[in-house]
Amino acid sequence: MSDAIKHECGIALIRLRKDYQYYINKYGTPLYGINKLYLMMEKQVNRGQDGAGVANIKIDVPAGHRYISRYRSVEQNAVADIFGKIYKKFRKGLKDHKDKARDAKWLQENVAFSGEVFLGHLRYGTHGQNEIENCHPMLRQSNWRSRNLVVAGNFNMTNVEELFTKLISLGQHPKEKVDTVTVMEKIGHFLDEENQRQFDFHKHSYENPELSDVIEDNIDLQRVLQRSCRDFDGGYAMCGVTGHGSAFVARDPAGIRPAYWYADDEVVVVASEKQAIKTSFNCNYEDIQEVQPGHALIIDKRGNYSEKKFIEPLEKKSCSFERIYFSRASDPDIYAERKELGRLVIPQVLQEVNYDLKNTVFSYIPNTAETAFLGMIEGLEDYLAKERKKAIMGGGLAEETLEELLTFRPRVEKLISKDVKLRTFITNDADRNDMVSHVYDTTYEVIKKGVDNVVLIDDSIVRGTTLERSILKLLDKLGPKKIVIVSSAPQIRYPDCYGIDMSRMKDFVAFRAAYELLQERHMEEVLEDTLGRCVSAFEMGTAHTQNFVKAIYEPFTNEEISAKIADIVKPSDLKAELAIVYQTVESLNKACPYNLGDWYFTGNFPTPGGNKVVNKAFVNFMKGVEIRAY
Repeated sequence: MSDAIKHECGIALIRLRKDYQYYINKYGTPLYGINKLYLMMEKQVNRGQDGAGVANIKIDVPAGHRYISRYRSVEQNAVADIFGKIYKKFRKGLKDHKDKARDAKWLQENVAFSGEVFLGHLRYGTHGQNEIENCHPMLRQSNWRSRNLVVAGNFNMTNVEELFTKLISLGQHPKEKVDTVTVMEKIGHFLDEENQRQFDFHKHSYENPELSDVIEDNIDLQRVLQRSCRDFDGGYAMCGVTGHGSAFVARDPAGIRPAYWYADDEVVVVASEKQAIKTSFNCNYEDIQEVQPGHALIIDKRGNYSEKKFIEPLEKKSCSFERIYFSRASDPDIYAERKELGRLVIPQVLQEVNYDLKNTVFSYIPNTAETAFLGMIEGLEDYLAKERKKAIMGGGLAEETLEELLTFRPRVEKLISKDVKLRTFITNDADRNDMVSHVYDTTYEVIKKGVDNVVLIDDSIVRGTTLERSILKLLDKLGPKKIVIVSSAPQIRYPDCYGIDMSRMKDFVAFRAAYELLQERHMEEVLEDTLGRCVSAFEMGTAHTQNFVKAIYEPFTNEEISAKIADIVKPSDLKAELAIVYQTVESLNKACPYNLGDWYFTGNFPTPGGNKVVNKAFVNFMKGVEIRAY
């Protein structure tokens, strides 16, 4: 998006199902698993640029040898930094032992990251400092292998306070009140209890150390998740690996956060995006499965796997922003959906340019909007084909008119491009805003001044600040008669609380538009009434039952709010006429029929915690409180 927002993190899990020596013999390298994990993480690096982490578990190495390895980094190129260190470990370990490069047993006892289970994470922090302590995977340690827990995930919980209180009631003393810690400690607590349950059951039949192996073989991770996740409220795709090599990937009951898996006789792998699996393992798309909502893919110590329900699924509400923007468009399904998003805005665009395609130029920004742009052009071609057919069937066309009709094509130009080399280090607001306006380059002399319309499609318009400060001013310099900015997503009206960094009402230009319309039309009582209902609900403990903020938008049509947004983002000295066109929610759901999580646009949150967050965000806005609502 031109208004960049941070979004959900990325996960990558690899379980080698055969012994380590097999991969060395077949692929000629002890780095098979590491190389595959590196590729999976690089293919998802779009999902997290605040940091990264990797953990590795060795299965059944002798006591006295390290069996858990972990690296995390917050360097600018965190993935490259981590894997550079891992490869250095191998080079250093083999420097004086080149003859051991194909000896699996020696490698596992002497070189880190030579295990069978790999867990990777890419971090986009929605809160907290960009420090290494905030990077996943998180580690909960013990002297018993089966009590060790490594956790990484793509998640946000809306009820951290409640989860924190629950941990205290269990007798714990959490070091931080953040969802990462509370989630890990909650799962860790019930993993401890499961260990104790297995110990009590088997202690009369086995002696140590054999008893420890029996416990590891019988740990019931489904039961652990059933007990630990039952009061989670949020969106999550959560990975966990125990010290003995069992693993799980648990997905929230509404399927908000994505998780895909693939398995063959050599590996079981999980990622946030299909494309990462497809590219890394060259498998067929139809063989890549989706972890079902409320289910966990569980892999035992022996590499056997199954998908098991750990919590009752809700109505599936997978994040639509994955389809609009976050996931790579190289996924064929997402590619088709983004093109459809572009195609479906054509009726609104044609109205805004008064069907004058001869004097209209089409373009896009940023690069991620290119796929929607291609769909928009295909939609125009479909429209023109119908118009040609209608004209020809009507008959009576002169040869010159017929030739012009048959040869006409939509005018397409690359009007604005981003100079990725330009960085804005200036902290003074006025100077920085001026610098931001030069981040983009403009293509001149392709617009007929005072005659042409310019239609520019974007993934989404969140805050509108980039439009106001740079894009509209740059387009206006080209001298168009009218500028039409098109959003392939609907109006973002409500905060997200499931992993995306959109938490304050004032950050949404759609909310600002509704707020100003209420004031202009002397309808301030709507604001006060909504505030009163929110405050009362918090006092009564019912704020999670209803989204009261919907009332702010009810007096207005989509078109009225879009028109007001155009007024808000329009620079005072803009010469061209300006219009803003948003995708409709109905068209979004038509284009992305399997990802119906549209709470950003509709306010229909998939969990009770979402209602509580939006009501709190509105109260914060009205009281001038500058903090996030969860």
